[in-house]
Amino acid sequence: LAAQYNADLVIASDGLNSRIRTRYAETFQPDIDTRECRFVWLGTKKTFDAFTFDFVQTEHGWFQAHAYKFDGETSTFIVETPEAVWKAHGIDQMEQAEGVAFCEKLFADRLEGHALISNAQHLRGSANWIRFPRVICKTWVHRLDVAGRQVPIVLMGDSAHTAHFSIGSGTKLALEDAIDLADEFTRHANADVAEVLSGYEARRSVEVLKIQNAARNSTEWFENVDRYTGMEVEQFAYSLLTRSQRISHENLRLRDAKWLEGYETWLEMQARPGTPVKKHPTPPMLLPLTVRGLTLKNRIVVSPMAQYSAVDGAVGDYHLVHLGARALGGAALVMVEMTSPTPEGRITPGCPGLWNDAQQAGFKRIVDFAHSSHAHIGIQLGHSGPKGSTQLGWERIDEPLASGNWPLISASAVPYGEQNQVPRAMTRTDMDALTAAFVESTKRAAAAGFDWLELHAAHGYLLSAFICPLTNLRTDEYGGSLDNRCRYPLEVFTAVRAAWPTERPMSVRISAHDWAPGGNTPDDAVAIARLFKAAGCDVIDVSSGQTTRQAKPVYGRMYQTPFADRVRNEAGILTMAVGAISEADHANSIIAAGRADLCAVARPHLADPAWTLHEAAKLQTRALQWPRPYESGRDQLYRETARLQALNNNDKP
Repeated sequence: LAAQYNADLVIASDGLNSRIRTRYAETFQPDIDTRECRFVWLGTKKTFDAFTFDFVQTEHGWFQAHAYKFDGETSTFIVETPEAVWKAHGIDQMEQAEGVAFCEKLFADRLEGHALISNAQHLRGSANWIRFPRVICKTWVHRLDVAGRQVPIVLMGDSAHTAHFSIGSGTKLALEDAIDLADEFTRHANADVAEVLSGYEARRSVEVLKIQNAARNSTEWFENVDRYTGMEVEQFAYSLLTRSQRISHENLRLRDAKWLEGYETWLEMQARPGTPVKKHPTPPMLLPLTVRGLTLKNRIVVSPMAQYSAVDGAVGDYHLVHLGARALGGAALVMVEMTSPTPEGRITPGCPGLWNDAQQAGFKRIVDFAHSSHAHIGIQLGHSGPKGSTQLGWERIDEPLASGNWPLISASAVPYGEQNQVPRAMTRTDMDALTAAFVESTKRAAAAGFDWLELHAAHGYLLSAFICPLTNLRTDEYGGSLDNRCRYPLEVFTAVRAAWPTERPMSVRISAHDWAPGGNTPDDAVAIARLFKAAGCDVIDVSSGQTTRQAKPVYGRMYQTPFADRVRNEAGILTMAVGAISEADHANSIIAAGRADLCAVARPHLADPAWTLHEAAKLQTRALQWPRPYESGRDQLYRETARLQALNNNDKP
């Protein structure tokens, strides 16, 4: 084509099964992820006045229909189900007409007597049932030598990328590709094709990634419908509407404020049974939660964040001001950073510990202040394992000390990186000694008055190093299978739980995904959560990664929340979501959808100790009590916020 038409540019918009992309795959480097469900694209003369989802349970599992108006007389009707369910019904052995008839019978109530129509009669058997291929290309431009000229071939539309049909953005993405390519030509005055294509790929790849992240969340929701069918119908509907995480709580308010207010009222009735709901229901993130004998006033947690400011393991004035400010800031629970039960278990020389009376006294001072500020406070206990004896966070993070290093222990003699010290594999004697140290720290934490205790079993630290198959190479009963790898962390948890007051809650932080080949996956995270739940854990704090330097996490808004969702709704345990939760809209969406029960907010609390109070002001809700000395500031903030919001609304077209 390039030679025939003497072209300066070839646009490859030849669709999902692009032959051009395949021919030059070495350049484009496509990554094609074939998803779990089978679906068939059908039509019907039954018209739908709105996009309609229908769910039908069979003896083998769930089917769902995605139906929407195609034109004035017909509708598209897509039927989707997990492949295991599809095979269990024998659809893979059916002729096409039999498969269509099966769907007609299954959705007869929705179709109201109308037939389903296939436009794929040329396909034999069940070949019209396919699995969705998610396409991502590393680069979008290939340069072809044509008679001594370099002619670029650029991908566009489905040949470059796909997004699952459940978010309805495939055609939109292709049109936006074309618009942005035309805009790039205008921007560069048609002068430099290389610059045009570089700008096009840079702009579009970012926008496409955002949509594909949303599409992935939506796809996984439909692949796991049975995860959510145990919810009350109200919450199931909310979860469905917000499944992509692009449609948020306040976004729903713009679409249907009356419906959302009704749902908020229902949600508050579940959180406060028997208590009348006021005229304006409480935002989900400000609803109370009771865990064991502790009632948290809302769902916001100040996540444990290393401050590297302790001296010989003892916290001081800095920690009193740091944690005290956040206790005044509206969050229900303030968590102290990872605190070691032994001197050698610290990450850095500036990390806190809890092995002596002076350290306990320093913590009690902070706990007493938090309680006087109507906040609850917790402590995270953990041992650094292979990631210990490193520099302060603002020096060379995770790098060994320049001098004065102490010996390390871990599950196996596997260093965190080539530059890190090789730890010694723990013996049974080491395990017994460390468990006893954890118990002693737990008793000290209880005596200091902490309300909540979290065991750190994530991020490559010692307990995590046992759980992660990349760092646990043991051949005894503490290595190999997941149950074996969790054996020692569970021994520590059981001992700590026995020493911690019965009425006070305990959580465990886990890495739900190692983001590395051969590492733990979200499937493993559910199994890990079930093991800790059986041992008496109340809440799983669901983080991910940091177990190996080879990890390649996929970041984004609330990027770890789907892991918390899965653990909560499959393992049946309360979860704490953490990671890139930065505004009230995120927290409200997470809590309202039942993806997690608590939201741990980290960096935003470093920038703003009163993050929770300020986010509540943006919502103009009075459901959160301010410290009495701050009330005049509260009133001014609410007035100014309301004024600015009114001005912004007036500026909108």
